[in-house]
Amino acid sequence: MDRADADARIRSLIEPFNKAQVAITDDTTFAGDLEFDSLTVMDFVAAIEDEFDIIISMNQQAEIETFGQLVDAVVTLRG
Repeated sequence: MDRADADARIRSLIEPFNKAQVAITDDTTFAGDLEFDSLTVMDFVAAIEDEFDIIISMNQQAEIETFGQLVDAVVTLRG
């Protein structure tokens, strides 16, 4: 899977969670820019895991702060 494909698929998944309609860039933060609370993060991570058939560990989740980091993590986990 290439990064552009992962980016596009994650952008479509993030839409229902992007209540403030923030423009998504690689530097967009989940906590700061998108104002995701812990429940939203759990729901969003579950959607990502289902879409890509991967598991994102709690340790990995703690390290992912931006949209770009998430895309890179998904590409890495997918191999």
